[in-house]
Amino acid sequence: MLGMVGAGQLARMTHQSVIGLAVQLRVLGGGPIDSAAQVTPDAVVGSWDDLEQLEAFASGCDVVTFDHELVDPRLLATLAERGHVLRPGPAAQRYAQDKLHQRQQLAAAGFPVPDHRAVTSRDDLLGFGDAVGWPVVAKAVRGGYDGRGVWMLPDADAAQRLWDETSAAGSELLVEEHVPIVRELAVAVVRRPAGEQRTYAVTETVQSDGICVELVVPAPVPAEVAAEATALAERVVRHIDGVGVVALELFQTADSLVVNELALRPHNSVHWTIEGARTSQFQNHARAVLDLPLGDTALTAPAVATVNVLGPADGSDPRVRLPAALEVPGATVHLYGKAARPGRKLGHVTTVGDDPTETRLRARRAADLLTGEGDQR
Repeated sequence: MLGMVGAGQLARMTHQSVIGLAVQLRVLGGGPIDSAAQVTPDAVVGSWDDLEQLEAFASGCDVVTFDHELVDPRLLATLAERGHVLRPGPAAQRYAQDKLHQRQQLAAAGFPVPDHRAVTSRDDLLGFGDAVGWPVVAKAVRGGYDGRGVWMLPDADAAQRLWDETSAAGSELLVEEHVPIVRELAVAVVRRPAGEQRTYAVTETVQSDGICVELVVPAPVPAEVAAEATALAERVVRHIDGVGVVALELFQTADSLVVNELALRPHNSVHWTIEGARTSQFQNHARAVLDLPLGDTALTAPAVATVNVLGPADGSDPRVRLPAALEVPGATVHLYGKAARPGRKLGHVTTVGDDPTETRLRARRAADLLTGEGDQR
């Protein structure tokens, strides 16, 4: 029995991927309308913030893995101490749960990360900006995703306002230099407990307002940059002893690569692998945490594109426009069964082909039809 804490779309797609392997997936979610709970027969409703409920869930599983980083590290440590098999383990998980720990530990090991500082006072924040030059980027040490928990601070006045807001709320911050980005890249590595690992093609992630909106595979970068990104990701995964899928988000600058974030779970930047790789990230994650041989990560076509489907501004549900999107040649639509609201990730569309531009345009067309934008173009 494989247990997954969290019942969002990542758990939903993991369930779909392991049906053919006869792997039984149990998920722990907040309610029956959670994305995975809608389709997974063995869905447990409970709280991952409650040790008793979390341990009861883990006790019925051979291995426990995760579709988010929200479980209190102290609870994870207690579960591991009591003999439950957690993959990834608490020490590796901390790299994704605590951004300051991630920055400090990777920097100490010689990996390229932005210049940064822990913020324990207003003077820390303002002094860092004055030292490295404005703008700077402030981040919540814990939590935050899809642009939340990240603040671009153009000057000292903005920093002062942020300090007033976050200190009143008791939020812990770090601040780092603003990195001049040519493009954003992602590399996903999947690794078994004994060390066998495979790596997916380098992906360009296209962002809008802090949210990933498109994936382009392979990333349009020189071969030497792709090789460097791949080697960097593989070294990081070995260093942190990651197990399962580990997604490394990178900034490509004019002359280097810089580590941005880590995720130790299936990740949005690798959704393209369902159609675009011989083995999807979801099945490979399950294989890895169960210590089964890993699947081939090679591309299925020369070009792959994925476009995220975000909730339309009018609050309408993309499902009502599904027939039009399915008419786009070669477009594979994934909808997550989530209630529609503006800006929420409700699904994605993937296309594969021979020509990168044409492949990307087909994915955009299908996504636009789902959100209603295609009716206006």
